[in-house]
Amino acid sequence: MSKEFTELELEAYLDEALAPGEMAAVESELRANPKLGKRLAAINGRRDAGVHTIGEIWRRHRISCPNREQLGSYLLDALDKQQMDYYRFHIEEVGCRFCNANLNDLRMQQEEKAEVIATRRTKYFQSSAGYLKGK
Repeated sequence: MSKEFTELELEAYLDEALAPGEMAAVESELRANPKLGKRLAAINGRRDAGVHTIGEIWRRHRISCPNREQLGSYLLDALDKQQMDYYRFHIEEVGCRFCNANLNDLRMQQEEKAEVIATRRTKYFQSSAGYLKGK
């Protein structure tokens, strides 16, 4: 049984803004249903002609997404409650793939920095151990 996708879902598919499971469902249906391919081609044609909806412009330019600096502040819990609540909703409930990818990258950088600091401290300690005198 084929699933009927909305225009909004297909636009999100073209923008790679669907959750991975939903992306896979569209791709699976594309293989089985040539009409879906024609619908996607029509959406692309409309986009290429310069006809855009406000919602499409909003999604394409990621107007509701925090920037990388704001995501870093979110990661450090350095925002006011209202901003923290919005970003948490956007990341966890909406599941914005773009913001989640940026947040994961920032987390990896933060963890990497912690490792570099720990390694540097160990090297300093080892290099100065001979200068320490016992009591």
